[in-house]
Amino acid sequence: MSEKEKAEQAVTEETEQAQQTPAEEPVAEAKDETAAALEAAQAEAAAYKDKWMRTAAEFDNFRKRNESARRSAYLDGKADVLLKILPVGDNLERALAMCDEQTRKGIEMVLRSFRKLLDEEGIEAIDPVNEEFDPALCEAVMSEPAAEGVEPGYVKEVFLKGYKRGDKVLRYAQVKVTS
Repeated sequence: MSEKEKAEQAVTEETEQAQQTPAEEPVAEAKDETAAALEAAQAEAAAYKDKWMRTAAEFDNFRKRNESARRSAYLDGKADVLLKILPVGDNLERALAMCDEQTRKGIEMVLRSFRKLLDEEGIEAIDPVNEEFDPALCEAVMSEPAAEGVEPGYVKEVFLKGYKRGDKVLRYAQVKVTS
């Protein structure tokens, strides 16, 4: 190769290097910036997704609490109304004990429909005669000494029937207990 060719080749190589080096540096910097921006965007997306999932879970919990509170309020309202009609049933039972035969049939029909209403609402009577006194279901209004052979702490007589729905007592039975 001649000197002139060698000089031209050296100039060409220097030009190529000069052109490649500055071009590669901005590409590398752009790649780094793009990667950093991608990581930042992914982190932000993960944060938004986490916030969204937490908000969705909080809303679901709120909805369940609200449903539970509404249901409880509805059942409490029903219990209040039923508590107000229980004395009607008590009076019907008292009237049944003091009436003639024709009136008895009419009162029995009304009393059957009253008991059917209580059954439909899931309300059970608490009538603990000859059972052990349970303060969770009964209210002792009187006591009498236990007779021979009778254990103390048993219900001798029920003055006013109690009522419950499931495990919740609507009205405690008023009873006489042996002591």
